[in-house]
Amino acid sequence: MRPGALNAASVRPGRAPRGREEAGARGAHWPRRRGPGQAGGRTWSERVRRRQRRRRGRRHGPGPAGTSRRLVGARAARPGPSQHAKPEKDGDKVSEMPLPQKKRWESMAKGLVLGALFTSFLLLLYSYAVPPLHTGLASARTPEGTAPCSPAPGEPETVTPANGSAAGCQPRRDIVFMKTHKTASSTLLNILFRFGQKHGLKFAFPNGRNDFDYPAFFARSLVQDYRPGACFNIICNHMRFHYEEVRGLVPPNATFITVLRDPARLFESSFHYFGSVVPFTWKLSSQDKLAEFLQDPDRYYDPNGYNAHYLRNLLFFDLGYDSGLDPGSPQVQEHILEVERRFHLVLLQEYFDESLVLLKDLLCWELEDVLYFKLNARRDPAGPRLSGELYRRATAWNVLDARLYRHFNASFWRKVEAFGRERMAREVAALRRANERMRRICIDGGRAVDAAAIQDSAMQPWQPLGAKSILGYNLKKSIGRRHAQLCRRMLTPEIQYLMDLGVNLWVTKLWKFIRDFLQW
Repeated sequence: MRPGALNAASVRPGRAPRGREEAGARGAHWPRRRGPGQAGGRTWSERVRRRQRRRRGRRHGPGPAGTSRRLVGARAARPGPSQHAKPEKDGDKVSEMPLPQKKRWESMAKGLVLGALFTSFLLLLYSYAVPPLHTGLASARTPEGTAPCSPAPGEPETVTPANGSAAGCQPRRDIVFMKTHKTASSTLLNILFRFGQKHGLKFAFPNGRNDFDYPAFFARSLVQDYRPGACFNIICNHMRFHYEEVRGLVPPNATFITVLRDPARLFESSFHYFGSVVPFTWKLSSQDKLAEFLQDPDRYYDPNGYNAHYLRNLLFFDLGYDSGLDPGSPQVQEHILEVERRFHLVLLQEYFDESLVLLKDLLCWELEDVLYFKLNARRDPAGPRLSGELYRRATAWNVLDARLYRHFNASFWRKVEAFGRERMAREVAALRRANERMRRICIDGGRAVDAAAIQDSAMQPWQPLGAKSILGYNLKKSIGRRHAQLCRRMLTPEIQYLMDLGVNLWVTKLWKFIRDFLQW
């Protein structure tokens, strides 16, 4: 071929010579020939197309075969500036297409996470809200025949005589503790956990939570791994009491105990602990919400409101009775006498040491069995405690609990008289000395501390929503082998102790995860 034969006239418009394009792609050298309309062997239109291809490559980067050509076709179809426009500078060549797509994925991921958390929260609320507050007793019964643990048909409810302090008594190991709220019951629970663990006893534990589906009535089917005919030594977690259902799980000679507290003080503690989960208290606007509520409780209280049972006659409710009964109804006194028939001992929170001495004597236990540290105690409030007028109002608002407490306060001191005042004083002093000795051995700093100061998460007590007002302890680093296990058990909070005993607490753990994530 003669020089100059390959020129603009011999090249199909819009297409470079195939041989030259393939050679260029392979890095081969094409002989440069000058001819009419050429500069360095290439036409002007070819140089324009070459620049356009470079620009597109910089914009879109490498892609699958054919991608660049399709994008070019799409660009050419849109009206816009001429293809012969000046090439963009390096600062203008960044594509904005991937960024919105990335943002969309981020938004979707956040939405999915928030949706999952919200759904979990609703499920948790459902699990707590579903149990009906006033379920009929008949509907709460577990349908089954007489179990081996159940008393014979027609056996009276009256409790069997206590062991007392007769010589040669045998320690009692079958115990039902009706755990009431805000009555030092967590401390007594720890005593029962330790005794049962020490002697290898069989507990009836709840399934999934740390209570028996409270505030629903107790039913045998709520017990973890329950099978018809199962028999247990100790039942002690929160429940709404149902005597027939509970009695069917323990031997006929089991000991029934519970603990009461001055209703005004109990109401104050319950209001501060549970108030944030009782919606009608959200209407209270003053700094002292308790005082505002007690000025006119009927204005705020809704008996059918969510969690309303926490803020009126809570003891009556926990024991399985209607907390909204008319105080003048004869049923009130009938219920109180029924409690007296069913329970061997009713302890008083205000006289806890004296109560434990009576319990030790009733159960024929050793002094070490009833040693304790005060657990789940609330930090002293910054404001004043209930004044005389507010105390009177709180007592009147919880009048059913007040009648219950007065009855068992009187019976308690009759038991003390029967036990012997001097003997009681000696045994209370011995208990307090033993507790003080354990305090020096076990507790770092010798006292309870705020939640933020607790170093070991295994010693961190459960806190109410919106506040960290429950105190806990730090275990000493150096404790002798003789006391190391006892110290740890005495200081372990309820939730952690339940997990140590093998209880399935998946609902409680889920709720804790949500609270920690949301920093409630």
